[in-house]
Amino acid sequence: MPDPAGAAAVVLPRFLSSPPPGWTAQADVLVVGSGIAGLTCALRLREHVDRVLLVTKTELSAGSTTWAQGGIAAALAPEDSPQEHLDDTLVAGGGLCDESAVEVLVTEGPARVRELISLGARFDTDESGAITLTREGGHHRDRIAHAGGDATGAEISRALIAQLEVVRADPGIEIIENALVVDLLTSAEGSVCGATVHVIGEGEIDGVGAARARAVVLATGGLGQIYSSTTNPPVTTGDGMAAALRAGAALADLEFVQFHPTVMHLGPGASGQQPLVSEAVRGEGAVLVDSTGEAFMADVHPMADLAPRDVVARAILARMEVTGTDHVFLDARALGGEFLQRRFPTIVARCRELGIDPVTEPIPVAPAQHYASGGVRTDLRGRTNLPGLYACGEVSCTGVHGANRLASNSLLEGLVFAHRIAEDLVARLAGGELPLVDASDEGSTSLLDAGHRDALQAMMTKGVGPLRSGESTSSVLASLHELAGTLSDAEPGPRSWEGTNLLHLGQALATAAHLREETRGGHVRRDHPDSDDEDWSAHLVHVRDPDDGELVVIKLDVDPTRPMPRSSS
Repeated sequence: MPDPAGAAAVVLPRFLSSPPPGWTAQADVLVVGSGIAGLTCALRLREHVDRVLLVTKTELSAGSTTWAQGGIAAALAPEDSPQEHLDDTLVAGGGLCDESAVEVLVTEGPARVRELISLGARFDTDESGAITLTREGGHHRDRIAHAGGDATGAEISRALIAQLEVVRADPGIEIIENALVVDLLTSAEGSVCGATVHVIGEGEIDGVGAARARAVVLATGGLGQIYSSTTNPPVTTGDGMAAALRAGAALADLEFVQFHPTVMHLGPGASGQQPLVSEAVRGEGAVLVDSTGEAFMADVHPMADLAPRDVVARAILARMEVTGTDHVFLDARALGGEFLQRRFPTIVARCRELGIDPVTEPIPVAPAQHYASGGVRTDLRGRTNLPGLYACGEVSCTGVHGANRLASNSLLEGLVFAHRIAEDLVARLAGGELPLVDASDEGSTSLLDAGHRDALQAMMTKGVGPLRSGESTSSVLASLHELAGTLSDAEPGPRSWEGTNLLHLGQALATAAHLREETRGGHVRRDHPDSDDEDWSAHLVHVRDPDDGELVVIKLDVDPTRPMPRSSS
């Protein structure tokens, strides 16, 4: 489709500047990332594949999964059903979910959660031993399983890492920590055959090396650090998405960024990872109030404080604008001190560390970047348009989330689709598919100086934050183009690689946000406040042209009578 009016073409290099590989590793499958998606996939693969290499950016437990407070959604209760879970997911997704992908999620999800329990994950239970289920925004049933009150992600991560530690001595699986993926390796024919990896290591493996494999599974998480304030940990700099984009993979739905409604407001100028106040607090009865103490969500949506996240975030922003404030409050005092301490020990402790006691006073909150609904476009088996490349978890776009992720579907998506990827790869490798091929290293390289990172984050926050317009998106595209003009042979290293990844994704995201002239899900345009099904019931897909490096945007209209077409590569 045409480029945004007045915007210069976005041109991406094929590679980031880096030293030549000083070491090599080889495996049948390279799994990148150690959240719920990466760990699940690696463990399942090792049961049937001779050699699996798992690399993770810092420590095994440092990704976004560990920070997940609320829980994992699945139709586990007798009165619940996959169909009801599907219905809630489709409503939250604003008409852009792939119903076939959602059906996979909700029908296979309960079994995958039970398997997680069999691996040692300990969810909270009642006196009879049944899993305690709660409710979050957009759900019409209690279907959120949680652990440690508000430490679900940490418990899931602990259980999966414990399983991995059991097989760490197994020569068939190798784990490399503190390893940042710089670029994907591709053959002359375009199939993915590994990655260049930078390791801050000890001993023989150190610096940049080449990890070669018959297939690569990206499970690298999101792009939260593209904004000044986020709930994401520092490692989420979009490395997997950006490397895939440069290699020729299709990325979709990047404009649908979810801003969590209730992130602790730490005052003007607060940046980096901000404390999340889980939606489960509202699920238990906490209420949003403005600076005058007035509850306002009941007048906005039939589900009031448990409306889908995009609805709540927009309502908060509107109320802030009306009252001339930069935050609202979450009032949980009616829940009582004993209940709050038992159900939300992590949140209570963090609030108190920051000088707020939720037992006696409301918590100041405001929306902040939380989740990327878009990512590397996959089919129902996790395959991308590049042979040999798979993606799962937040790095991917399976079609499950559409324009807005339903609360607590993310952990389930990582679990379900990682399992599907492992099954698909086991069958393909056993059948002799995906042979190990040589990599081609031809292509342009460049880097953004690490010193520009703060400015880039400020541009993205101002131009394509929770409230956007044609003017703001046009302005940020111009600023990013100017910033891209400074690309040079900057000193290669983690900070410059991360900054360049954020720039490349920022250009794609801002382009999509400028083109989509409507409001839908996580994409809110001041100048187009309504949804436009006639013109914008569609996905925007980004692909890098291999000949000139130009970023091409393809508009794929959604046929409401059948699921979105999928790649079969």
